[in-house]
Amino acid sequence: MITNYHTHTQRCYHAKGEDEEFVIAAIERGLKVLGFADHGPWPYENYVSGMRMPLSEAEDYIRSINELKKKYADKIEIKLGFEYEYFPEYTDWLREFIRENGIDYIILGHHFVPREIGGAYAGRLMPVNVLYDYCDQVCEGIKTGLFAYVAHPDLYMREYPSFDEHARAVANKICDTAKECDIPLEYNILGLRKAENEGKEGYPYHSFWEIAAEKSNRVILGIDAHTPQEITDSKYINIAEKAVAELGLEVCRYI
Repeated sequence: MITNYHTHTQRCYHAKGEDEEFVIAAIERGLKVLGFADHGPWPYENYVSGMRMPLSEAEDYIRSINELKKKYADKIEIKLGFEYEYFPEYTDWLREFIRENGIDYIILGHHFVPREIGGAYAGRLMPVNVLYDYCDQVCEGIKTGLFAYVAHPDLYMREYPSFDEHARAVANKICDTAKECDIPLEYNILGLRKAENEGKEGYPYHSFWEIAAEKSNRVILGIDAHTPQEITDSKYINIAEKAVAELGLEVCRYI
């Protein structure tokens, strides 16, 4: 693994470590590219999210990552990104935000259906109709062309009880849409860590990735780092690399 485009900062309230510590860890690991993709802010009014930076902190985040780009330019390539959901009502705002701030890329990490405020969390058990809504939003997001890749597309399997006909239909549609749009799907390494801690398969979900392999989807490995130590810890990275190799998936290193 020589690139990682999925790195968070403490601004999202559930990550730990200074921005520079993540860079130092990436250099220690031997990465060629480190992409920061913290949970991006939305222009909410009268609502404070507990899992993303407020819009008022975006300037500091952008400044910090750009300064690290320059400081470590001779050691590692650093990319400035964000992780965002696809919320149609904010698409125009998001396009302008990316343009105005010189953002290198964004990834599609769809956590809420149909929206964060008053919506359902995709990593919890969802009724079948909401599961299909999740699928539709992810696929619509892919088609916008805004996103470099889809983070943890199988997040819905974290608490969904089995890979039944509905879960399979969702997997097929997401994989088909990603294939048609030539967008990679992320094999999420943090999910492996969570699955071991929770004592059950969640995400990455093997049956989902069997379908991705059948359809020859491109895959990208994402550490989804919330601490610098998760970048240097080889255990789950090695598990992920072995799993995608055994599936015969085409791994993308660069976006």
